Amino acid sequence: MKFKLKPIEKKWILYDIGNSAFALLISTIIPIYFNYLAGDAGISEVNYLAYWGYATSAATVIVAVLGPLLGTVSDVAGRKKKIFMIALLAGAFGCVFLGFMQSWIWFLLLFVFAKSAYSLSLVIYDSMLTDITSEERMDEVSAQGYAWGYIGSCVPFICSLLLVLFYDKVGISMQTAMGISFFLVAVWWIALTVPLLKSYRQTHSRKPTVHAGQSGVQRLGQIVSELRKDKKVLFFLAAFFFYIDGVYTIIDMATAYGTALGLDTTGLLLALLLTQIVAFPAALLFGKISRKVSASRLILVCISAYFLYGIGLHRQYQFWILAVCVGCFQGAVQSMSRSYYAKIIPAEKSGEYFGIYDICGKGASFMGTILVSAVSQITGSVNLGVGALSVMFLAGFFLFLKADKTEKSEEEQENPGVLFQQPGLGQ
Repeated sequence: MKFKLKPIEKKWILYDIGNSAFALLISTIIPIYFNYLAGDAGISEVNYLAYWGYATSAATVIVAVLGPLLGTVSDVAGRKKKIFMIALLAGAFGCVFLGFMQSWIWFLLLFVFAKSAYSLSLVIYDSMLTDITSEERMDEVSAQGYAWGYIGSCVPFICSLLLVLFYDKVGISMQTAMGISFFLVAVWWIALTVPLLKSYRQTHSRKPTVHAGQSGVQRLGQIVSELRKDKKVLFFLAAFFFYIDGVYTIIDMATAYGTALGLDTTGLLLALLLTQIVAFPAALLFGKISRKVSASRLILVCISAYFLYGIGLHRQYQFWILAVCVGCFQGAVQSMSRSYYAKIIPAEKSGEYFGIYDICGKGASFMGTILVSAVSQITGSVNLGVGALSVMFLAGFFLFLKADKTEKSEEEQENPGVLFQQPGLGQ
């Protein structure tokens, strides 16, 4: 039976297409431009990779602190869309102003701001999943979001790539080409968000108890107590912390890694474009498979594949092979994890719980990027730094096995299906 998306599901997926353009920019062109600025300042390749890792880690720490607070506040009726829009605009305008930076230190600081805002918008966006679809459709809707995000993000990326590679032929400077690229991505990001902002309705919410800021702080303390009782969610978050840490570290540092190894810039960008193209059908395929195979088994397959990532790279063709392999499993592990988690949490607290999810996800990549940066500097080998990520995937694999064998909380077992009673779904 053919899976047909509902109108609100399509508009939710459009944001994945919009924000993925900025995500692709972060993992490809922005690190190369930072290398250009750092090179002019006389910074070595090893220190360049380390500084990039530290900046990425700083952004994830900010999100780890603010994500749960904003997520908690967004669960109050009528606030989710407003908070989402603020984070979106902050990230998009930050993206535009990156094109004006000529100092490497100021560029890094603005990058931290823009990336933090982008990640905070995803906390709210992911939590919308419980509002825009039903439990039995979640795996495939989530997979389609990532799939179309991968292929759709290629449109502004290819335009930006052509500008960056052939700026001299069109008679502009490298800085001007970068500025235009950042502007194009920001416009794409905002434009594809408009349909969701017009149609989204927050169907799951709770009443505010006190002032919004106080409510967020109070709920953070209460959710820790709740997680102790819900072992399934607790073990999943622990597993997610480790395995997705490795995934996001790879995404954030792939281009920086290849550049530090001295690989050809054009080849690196084209290889990462190939990753996006491969990820599109791969994510759709995993979404279809999820109709017959549980999301938990698919997640374990993806973790096992990523465990093999920490190989040494020395030649261009090895990076191309790696790009294809990553593309096969990147969207799948992200989309299946998102939908798996959405099914085991209370829908009326989705913003709050996805704030915690983000701590264990993008926030956790603080450890991965620090690990790669520190090991690279200590050993003097970039390959050893990246190889250390295999430990993260191994820990994530066994913790996820434990989570999947754990029963749901007593409250959810006593009220099956109550979390996804949504009036007017898809209208």
